[in-house]
Order: sequence, then C-alpha cells, then structure tokens
Amino acid sequence: MPEAGTRPTQNEFIPLEEIQRAADELGRRSAIRPTVGLIMGSGLGPIADGIQPSVVIPASEIPGWPIPTVEGHLGRVVIGEWVGQSVLMLQGRAHYYEGHSIARIGFPIRVIYELGVRTLIVTNAAGAVHPDYRPGELMLILDHVNLIGMAGLSPLRGPNLENYGPRFPDMSQAYDRVLHALARDVARREGISLREGVYVCLAGPSFETPADLRFLQSIGADAVGMSTVPEVVTARHAGMRVLGLSGISNKANLDGSSPTTHEEVLSAGKTLVPVLTRLVRGILRGLATEG
Repeated sequence: MPEAGTRPTQNEFIPLEEIQRAADELGRRSAIRPTVGLIMGSGLGPIADGIQPSVVIPASEIPGWPIPTVEGHLGRVVIGEWVGQSVLMLQGRAHYYEGHSIARIGFPIRVIYELGVRTLIVTNAAGAVHPDYRPGELMLILDHVNLIGMAGLSPLRGPNLENYGPRFPDMSQAYDRVLHALARDVARREGISLREGVYVCLAGPSFETPADLRFLQSIGADAVGMSTVPEVVTARHAGMRVLGLSGISNKANLDGSSPTTHEEVLSAGKTLVPVLTRLVRGILRGLATEG
C-alpha cells in the first residue's frame, strides 16, 4: 500500500481496502462523525479557525493521503463542530501538477465519504476569464468545463467501485441547485456580492497565455483553475451533494500586460477569507435547518 506523499504511476487504481485504511485512521483520531466536508483552496485555510473544538491531523499521518507541497496549502485535516454542523475540512489540497496521480487527487473524497460526509463544499482560488470579474470577488460555480478530464485524466479510471456509484455517473447537475439557492439567499442577507459562472479546470502548473484565455472565453468559461473538478467528479460518483465557490484571485490577462503570480493569488486569499467565512457560516446554518 502506498504511504502518504508517494508518487505512483498515472495509471494508479486505488482499491477499497486502501480507502478504508485511511478512513479508519481518521475515525480513530476523532469521535465526531462529520456529515459536511469542506475543501479550502489557495490561501483560504484560515477559515478552519472557526471549527471548535477541533482535531487537527497532518496529511502526512494519514495512510495514502496526497500531501500538498504548494504555499498556501497547509495539508491538514480538521474535524469538529461549526455552526451546529459536524464538519471535516481539508485545510489545503494536493494538485495533479504536483506529481500525484489523478486517482490520488480523488482519494480524500472517497475517504471522507466513508466517514459519513454526504455534502461537500469545495472552494478554490481561480483566475478571472470573464473580463468583468475582479480579484477579491466570489463566484458561485454553476457548472464546470472538465478539460483535464476530457483529455482522459479521470479519477474514476479503472475498475468501477460499485459501492460508491455507477460505471457511468451523470454530471448534468454536478453542483446542487438547492445549495445554489441557499448560497444566494445567504449572500443576499449578508450583503455579499456573489458572481455566478462556469469554472474550467486545467492541469497546470503554468498560468494561461492570453490566447488560452481567449479560447476559454469562447467555450463559456468565467473562471479558471487547476483543481476542484476531479474532486467534484469523485463526489458526484458517490452521490454527494456539491457546492462550489471560487475566489477570484487575478484579472483576465487578455493582452499579456500584467504577469500572473502565485503571490497575487495568496494576497487575494487574505481578502477573501473573511467574506468566504461569512458565506460558509450562513450556508452551514441553512444546512442545519434542512429536513
């Protein structure tokens, strides 16, 4: 069995036994059985400060867990209570471009499913493709363009694990429409400006050329990033409800006049954390009143 931080081949298939081993380790560390999972993108990890009381588990101590190596991704799992919900938060994520297989990127989603997570709130830092979007704004992900998956990099590649879902999962509603409505209601009450649009996933790690961005605009994308979609595909395969939120970290560089840097992404994250925290808290309160 691969240990955390290993970099196996891209044709990797992760069996149920390995998923269960990681879930058992997390279950041993915390008596809380989370129902809501949250993934924090670049620079957004401080949102975990709201989880009390919490158990913090380094990714390096979870068997098979992909370890982030990028600044702004702490690589920790935080389990606890937040706004009346039992939650599990990934404080940072690993990315395909770091050398992990695409199956390994989907691995944490199946692990947290084994723990009882059935609703997933996934966030990211994304570059603007829409010319009107500005750094520091939030975008509700209505849908995605899975360019990395269309090229063959699917976390579902290999034998289908029937206990999670069907061989050919439907993605016509990858993002839950009831959760969309809840996010809109919270944003309205909190006075939060919430853009809405389509997120496109690329493999990275290079930022896009102006020609790339013009192409992405032409296929209907509003924001672009290097994460999220493999996690969403894995979650939807298992029947999880998914809400996606992008923090716009940089303007669309359509003429090549302003180079994009990771420092810019992290700086935008500092601005976004308090606003995203208010939005997520309101969404969690709304989830607590469901049913």
